[in-house]
Order: sequence, then structure tokens, then C-alpha cells
Amino acid sequence: MVPASNLLAFLAAAVVLVIVPGPGVLFTIGRALTLGRRAALLSVLGHTVGVFLVLLLVALGLGTLLMASALALTVVKLAGALYLVYLGVQAIRERKSLRDALGAAVEPALDSRVLRQSVIVGLTNPKVIVFFAAILPQFAEPSAGSLPLQFLILGSIILVVALISDSAWALLAASARTWFARSPRRLEAVGGAGGVMIVGLGASVALSGSTH
Repeated sequence: MVPASNLLAFLAAAVVLVIVPGPGVLFTIGRALTLGRRAALLSVLGHTVGVFLVLLLVALGLGTLLMASALALTVVKLAGALYLVYLGVQAIRERKSLRDALGAAVEPALDSRVLRQSVIVGLTNPKVIVFFAAILPQFAEPSAGSLPLQFLILGSIILVVALISDSAWALLAASARTWFARSPRRLEAVGGAGGVMIVGLGASVALSGSTH
């Protein structure tokens, strides 16, 4: 079990790291602007699931492998970046259909698609792998028990903090989208802006990016 003092220290660090907008936050905002509140919140959920899968892999030792292999880390980084660029381009191409989408019922298949895409984005975020592999060991205590279990506990803390923070960003961005949606031209502009944001995010992830 992680010592209480370590848990408190990690919680403080997690709050500081998560509230600074990074790939996870920017992806959520981009989805809110292009697809609306429901899709944005689904994106937050999907991204969290993807990051949790990364946490499991790190706890089992894959994070250490990727940290040691520049080639493996580069492959994961480029895969995630290219997927983000693809989603951004799709959002730009479909921006003129946003007005009709506002009044249409959301189909279950669309929800599944949004979740699937968001899980992939979270799963292929290389900065999450680096963050977990580099930071979690600093707050774990070998003498306190299983390190993988401690990694899971610590990682779960930051996931909860991120879920709350990203959801707040999603709701805020979706509210701005609703205001812009009163004008068809504004709505198309918002759709294009959201797509550009996601494309830019993909480029930033490929080059540098932040941890969250």
C-alpha cells in the first residue's frame, strides 16, 4: 500500500499537472467544438479508459521497455499523432454538416465511434506513457508492498483528477459552441476551428507536447 504521505504528495502534484491544458484537454475541447457536449463528455470517458489501459501496461513493465527503446516510443508517438491529424481533418471536412447535426438525434453507433476514437487517442498518447513510467516510481515505496499495485493506485488518482478537470473543460467548451451555433456561419467556423485544433494537437504531440 502506498504510504499516506506519498498519496498526499502525489495528489498535489496530479492537480498541478492536470489543470495545465495538454493533449488530453485540447482533444476534449476540440471534440466539444466540433461535436457538442455529449460527444465531448464521451470523449473524456473514452480518453480516460485509454489512459487507464496505458497505466496497466506501465504497471506491468511495458513503460520501462518503451522508455528504453527510442524506436518503440517513436512508433507510438507517431501513431497517436497521425490519428489525431486524421480526426482533425475529418472535422474540418464535415464542418458544414454541423448545423444539421445539432437538431439530429445521436445514434448509438456514433456514440460507439466517439468512444472508440477517444480510447485510441488515450492509448496512443506517448506522453502519458513517459509520465507514468517516469513519475509513478518517485512516489512508490518498495518496502510498502507490490510496486505494480502502488502504480495502479497512484495512476488511478491522477485519472480521477483528470476526469473531473477534462469534464469541466468539455462543458465549458460545449457551452461556447452552443452560443456560436446561433449563427450557421459561426457554427461552420467553430467546426473548422475545432478540426484545426485537433490537427495542431497531433503535430504538437509528434514534436513535443505535454504530459497530459
